[in-house]
Amino acid sequence: MSKPLLIVESPTKVRTLKKYIGKDFDVTATAGHIKDLPPKKIGIDIENNFTPEYQVINGKQKTIKALKDAAKDKDTIYLAPDPDREGEAIAFHTAEVLKKKNRKFYRILLHELTKNGIEESIKKPLELDKSKFDAQQTRRILDRLVGYQISPLLWKKIQRGLSAGRVQSVSVRMICEREREIQAFEPEEYWHITALLAKQDTKDQFEAKISKKNSQKLKITDQKTAEQILKDIENKDFIIDKIRKKTINKTPQPPFITSKMQQDAITKLRFSAQKTMTLAQQLYEGIELGNEGHVGLITYMRTDSIRVSKDASDEAFKWIKENLGNDFAPKSQRVFKNKNKAQDAHEAIRPTSVFNTPDKIRNYLNKDQFALYELIWKRFVASQMSNAIINQVSCEISAGNYTFSASGSTTAFMGYMAVYQSDSNKNEDSKELPPLSEKEKLLREKITPSQHFTQPPARYTEASLVKALEENGIGRPSTYATILSTIKNKGYVVLESRKFYPTELGIIVTDLLVDNFPEILNVDFTAKFEDDLDKIEHSELDLLDVLNSFYKRFENNLNEAEKNMLSIKGVGLSTGMKCPECKTGELKIKVGKNGPFIACDKYPDCTFSSNYERDEKGNIRLVKNETLEAEIPESDKTCPKCGKDMVIKQGRFGPFLACSGYPDCKFTQSLANAGEKNKTGVKCPEAGCNGELVEKRSRRGKIFYGCNKFPECSFALWDKPVNKKCPLCSNPFLVEKETKKEGKQLKCINKDCGFKEKIEEDEDGSN
Repeated sequence: MSKPLLIVESPTKVRTLKKYIGKDFDVTATAGHIKDLPPKKIGIDIENNFTPEYQVINGKQKTIKALKDAAKDKDTIYLAPDPDREGEAIAFHTAEVLKKKNRKFYRILLHELTKNGIEESIKKPLELDKSKFDAQQTRRILDRLVGYQISPLLWKKIQRGLSAGRVQSVSVRMICEREREIQAFEPEEYWHITALLAKQDTKDQFEAKISKKNSQKLKITDQKTAEQILKDIENKDFIIDKIRKKTINKTPQPPFITSKMQQDAITKLRFSAQKTMTLAQQLYEGIELGNEGHVGLITYMRTDSIRVSKDASDEAFKWIKENLGNDFAPKSQRVFKNKNKAQDAHEAIRPTSVFNTPDKIRNYLNKDQFALYELIWKRFVASQMSNAIINQVSCEISAGNYTFSASGSTTAFMGYMAVYQSDSNKNEDSKELPPLSEKEKLLREKITPSQHFTQPPARYTEASLVKALEENGIGRPSTYATILSTIKNKGYVVLESRKFYPTELGIIVTDLLVDNFPEILNVDFTAKFEDDLDKIEHSELDLLDVLNSFYKRFENNLNEAEKNMLSIKGVGLSTGMKCPECKTGELKIKVGKNGPFIACDKYPDCTFSSNYERDEKGNIRLVKNETLEAEIPESDKTCPKCGKDMVIKQGRFGPFLACSGYPDCKFTQSLANAGEKNKTGVKCPEAGCNGELVEKRSRRGKIFYGCNKFPECSFALWDKPVNKKCPLCSNPFLVEKETKKEGKQLKCINKDCGFKEKIEEDEDGSN
């Protein structure tokens, strides 16, 4: 009798599974989705109950043939793609292509790739979950309806190639609105008065800040008021009025959910959300640990559950007692409960074995894998430990009619903080007050007034945007990394100094979408839809009810927008500014092939046009085109061909270096793409080179990717490199390639390998 077949999603998992169940099961992989909506059309039959028109993904015909060959004599097939909605869709499509009379299919949910985790899952096979698949389909269908019907409207009204999406557009709106809050912000002046005080006997010093006058909260708004207070307290004694002491038991945070892991990795490790998820996937699928073979090191990394299994809690409890001592283990083990039952299908992100300590497996992980694993391990272990005990002391000090306040804290017992400290814990021991007693008279060493101004809201960082998306119920943990990558790649925002800034194009597109599709761009609507998906998954809502309700309103918005959306190409966006050339026309913002620009609305009678920028208040400032070249810094480079000086010139595609020996020497080199934002993160593969591949533009304007050490290194390629290791041959990077036949794919450049993987579409149908 032949062995049953177990099918997973990722080829990397196959090795881990074969290690544990290879004697009893044949194991193969789909390498992601095998069916999807067509890439070149909407693929939704709206009139026929929104029926999706699935087709085999280009390039996956060989995969399907291999699956059929592996399954040809099998009566039982276990489907074990990832335990989420996307995995459920893969399971359904795989069952569909392998369907055969009397063949049975079972669903396996592999939350951790360990011997025990795999065996327990196989012992409890499930039926395919139609409700979970429906939730995935609803999300996919609605995203198609939005992306494939709004995006062409943007091409018509603004510029070809633009896109809109249900989640990406709301995220960009949040960044645009934050920028406008910053622009509208008017700082307010305020002052602090700080006293440096000391005990009379020991001369121990500490600081106290003024807080009250006549027992009422004091706000100092200007220098004059501050100076008057200094006069008022000039000869006053500083006497301690009240001392308050309290002990705080600080409880550890629960283990990571996806969003919290991303936030911590961004803040503490400087990883992007996308990089964090890639590394977590590698840790989940398994790492080669010497004689132990391929071992899955963490549980499934896409989860919003804080639940921990009893076995994992028991193991952590044992490790803590054996390695840290009984005091660091709580009297009873901690149980973390989810508020929402929809979250309880998964566990939190944790190490599959707490005995795989970071130090034990350090040598088997690369630097980044180790950093993330250590973060996950410490957070989980800390979550199972005793409370930290903090002693806090605060005092009020009188100086005439004024009150100064001081506080300090000491850690009486580190507890969980011995292993992991969150940002809120870091300053627990930042200052400590000397021993003080009430009615004690203090020495006044120094009084310092200081001027301050209120600060505008902070721009979003990757970490704070993930947090805001989570708090507003926008997207799901598995989508945050994709959202952040998408809004950057579309050119609607830029990430500079780790902060998000909206581009001018992003602002223009967002404003038009808010005016014409207020519901789509509404944060509450987007959050409600995520709740509806949860209800569909748990059979509490029907997908057709959700889609019909949405599309009825959306179709009206779409029809109105077709007629009424302002054409930036034609009419242009009003600025309220008079044309400086003809004095009668109004300057309008338009969008051309090189981006937004200003033009007179009296064209063709008046041909005035100009680039523009905005000041810190968002006001438009014209930038004269003829000054652009003069603003480019002089070059200090020499021509690598003839040795003459290089000069900077301005061309159609931006600034470039040209040999001063022209026309005898025609060497040129682009400057337009030398910036940080055009780095790919892929190291140059040329032997002995420590350069990085960056985006460049040829003299004919075609984008290519070359080493930033040019001319010392001349490595270049046309296809976009992607910082992702090939799962088959371990080549350090893949390339993004697009053909009419196969669409967009990630491919390995190793000719002997042949690995390729379809690039999943964004919600607008693009990549």
